[in-house]
Order: sequence, then structure tokens, then C-alpha cells
Amino acid sequence: MKGNKATVLTFANKCRNILASNWQGNLNTIKADAKGSKEEIYTSKVKYFVKKGKPYIWVPEQDLHNVNMIIDERGSFAVNSPFPGPLANLLKSIKKLPARVALTGDVVPLKDEKVKLAVESLRESILSEHKAIMESTYSVSGLLSSSNLGCASRSENLLELLDGNGQYVVYKFNLSSCMYIDGNGGTHEVDLEDIEASKADALSPFFTSLIDGINQSEVRRRALILFCITYLNRNAKDAYILSVDRKGFDVLGKVLGPVMNNGSREYQWKE
Repeated sequence: MKGNKATVLTFANKCRNILASNWQGNLNTIKADAKGSKEEIYTSKVKYFVKKGKPYIWVPEQDLHNVNMIIDERGSFAVNSPFPGPLANLLKSIKKLPARVALTGDVVPLKDEKVKLAVESLRESILSEHKAIMESTYSVSGLLSSSNLGCASRSENLLELLDGNGQYVVYKFNLSSCMYIDGNGGTHEVDLEDIEASKADALSPFFTSLIDGINQSEVRRRALILFCITYLNRNAKDAYILSVDRKGFDVLGKVLGPVMNNGSREYQWKE
């Protein structure tokens, strides 16, 4: 990728954060039958977790992916950044897509011993996240519990993989390329070396709950409006958190747009 090293690493960090913050993505494999590959694409949503920068994917036993990958291990995997609750409807209404990661590579089945190691790594990850929530301060736990999601965190969405491990086939996704796609549809190819060198934000497993916990609260959203007025000098009418990490956050604010030909101005959503 062309550009300075700092920019490349930023995209790599964004990719790692998205992968670490979500728990499901769209897996694409090439359809196959007894005669071999048909060169048609089969897609379904699957659950996963990331270990050392590589996704480990749990595919239901009856899913067609398991047949496809016997013939052809090539696949692609797409994961969105979190956009929970009211944020999803807002993004849809303004025709804005969430940032996402697109991976290509080989989807390799794990042998029994490797499956056990993957399950143990997942178990340790879930326990670590639960411990962090239990040890959090009152204000943080209050924020996380404000989320109206069915599950309080990414880890709770992955618990069923531990409970029903026999109903899944576990794969390791070996990357051959990585692409970061921003909210405006711009694509940025990321070197695999940069992906390996970067680390996911420690808050990434809680991104979904943090974003939704803020956006579901009128009090916190009023604070975002005041933030826009005070620090960004923008007279916002409404505001939502779009993304968050340890370095800061992105706000989607409803602000006055440019003056039109008739001299009027309308409110529009701006990042």
C-alpha cells in the first residue's frame, strides 16, 4: 500500500479492532459438488473469535461451507464494525455503511487437538472479559448495563460455542490479503506484516456495549451535544457515538448544513 508507515499502521489497528470487537461475520466459499468447484459463491453468517490476529471460525455441522471447503479451501471473510441499537437505523437512513474488514485466504479445518486448544483459548478470553466487567468501577458497569442489547458483551454471544461445541466444525482462517473499507466506501489495502505487528485495543471486546450504552441514554447524548458545541464549535441538534477506543471517539452529529440557493439551511448528519 502506498502511504507513510503511520497511516498504514492506523488502518492495521482499525482492522484488528474491528475483528476483536465483533463475534460474527459473513463467510464466503466456492460452491462445490461431486464434479468439483462450480465457481459460484455461497455465503452465510458464522461466529468466530480472534487469536494472534487470525480468525478461528465455528461453522455449523449442516452448513454447506463444510462441503465446499473439502473441495476448495479458498474463502473470504467480511466483518463490520459494531453498529448496535439506534445507530443501525440511523446509518441506514442516511445511507452510510459501517467501516468493515474484508479478508481473503484459506479456510483450514482444525484437527481434534487443535480444536481443544481453540476452545480453551476462547474460554480464557470469555473469562477475562467477564472478570474485567466484574472489576470495573460503578460508572463503567452502569454504562455497560445501559445497553439494550440482548447480550451485555461480545463474550456472551460466544458462550454457546462452548456449550455446543459438538455441533460445529472449527476452522482457522489463514490470511492472504486484508482490506479496510471505511464508512464512505473507500478501500485501503493493509499489509499482513502490519496486521501481525499491530494489537487490538484493550477496549475492543466492549465496543458494542459502550457505544450502545451511550447512545441509548438521552442524558449521555445530551452530553455529546454539549461536547460538539463546546469543543468542536458545532451547534449540534442531536448526536450519537459512532465508534470508540482508548484514544478517543467519533461522533455523528446533526448540524446545520451549507447555505442553499434560497438562503435556507437544513440539518444534516455529519461525522
